[in-house]
Amino acid sequence: MPDRPEALDLVLEPEDNERLRSVCGDLDQHLRQVERRLGIEINNRGNSFRLLGQPDAIAVGRDVLQGLYQASAEESLSPARVHLFLQDSGVDALGDEGAEVPESAIKTRRGLIRPRGPNQARYLHRILTHDINFGIGPAGTGKTYLAVACAVDALEGDSIRRILLVRPAVEAGERLGFLPGDLAQKIDPYLRPLYDALYEMLGFERVHKLIERNVIEVAPLAYMRGRTLNEAFVILDEAQNTTTEQMKMFLTRLGFGSTAVITGDVTQIDLPRGQKSGLREASDVLREVEGIGFTFFNARDVVRHALVQRVVQAYDLYDRRTGEGDGTHG
Repeated sequence: MPDRPEALDLVLEPEDNERLRSVCGDLDQHLRQVERRLGIEINNRGNSFRLLGQPDAIAVGRDVLQGLYQASAEESLSPARVHLFLQDSGVDALGDEGAEVPESAIKTRRGLIRPRGPNQARYLHRILTHDINFGIGPAGTGKTYLAVACAVDALEGDSIRRILLVRPAVEAGERLGFLPGDLAQKIDPYLRPLYDALYEMLGFERVHKLIERNVIEVAPLAYMRGRTLNEAFVILDEAQNTTTEQMKMFLTRLGFGSTAVITGDVTQIDLPRGQKSGLREASDVLREVEGIGFTFFNARDVVRHALVQRVVQAYDLYDRRTGEGDGTHG
C-alpha cells in the first residue's frame, strides 16, 4: 500500500512577480507540466507554494521549482525548458533500485556538455570506460549527440588520431541510386545529425579542415570491409538498418586504441521485410560479453519537444496492444 501523501511548503525568494509568472507559465501550464510528470499537486499563492504527494516526488518537485526560479532571473521559461529541467531532476530514478549514477561531463570548445538524467549519465560513463558501446532507444534521447561529444573530447585530448562517422546506406522508402554522386556523396545528407553536432562543438571551418585532412572521415558502412581501425573513435549511427553480417563485420574492424559506439532505434528498422536487424541480434548475442556496454533508452529519456516523448509512448502502447513490436514501423 503506497504511503499517504505528504505536504511540503516552499517560498521562492526574492519575490518577483515577473519571474513567478515565468515559472508558472500561462494559465499555470508549467506547474501542470510538473504535476503530470511527478504525480504531485502544486498549489500556490504569490511566491508561496505547497506541494502534495509522495515524499520523494515532492522533494524532486521542490528542486525543480527552485531551479526554474533561479533560471528565470536570466531567461524566459518555456514548456520545452521545463521539460529539460524535469529530465535533469532525476525524476526517472524515482522508484529505481538505487543504482548509483556516476557523474561525468564532456568539455568542448563550446562549453561543458552534461548528461540529462541518470540514463544518459550511465551511457556517457560507459562510453568513457568501454571500448565498444551500444546506445539503443528512440529518437531524441541524446544517443548520437553524446557519442559525438565523446569523440571530440578524445580527439582534443590526443587519445585518438581520427573520428569515423559510419552509417548503413538504407533509408525509409528512399532509393539511393536515384541520388547524384558516388556512394559516399549519396549517403552524406543522411549523416546531417552527426555533422550538426560536430559543427556545434568544433565550429564549421575546423570541421571541414579536419575532413580535408581525413582526421574526420565520413563513410558508408560498406566501406569498412577489410579495414582495421587503430587509434580511432568510430560511431555507427542508425545501426538498426545493418544486417547481421554487416554488424559482425563492423565490430571486428576495431583495432588497438580505438572506441566504437553503435547507436540505433529498433522500432525504426527500414530493412526489407523478413531481414533481421544486426542491432537487434547484437543486443541478444553480446549483452553478457565483458567489455561491451549496453544502454537502453526509452520514452522517458527523450530530451526534445515534450510531444516527442508522447509520440514514442503512444507507438510503444500501440505495439503492445497489437503485438506488432517487431520494429517495422517507421
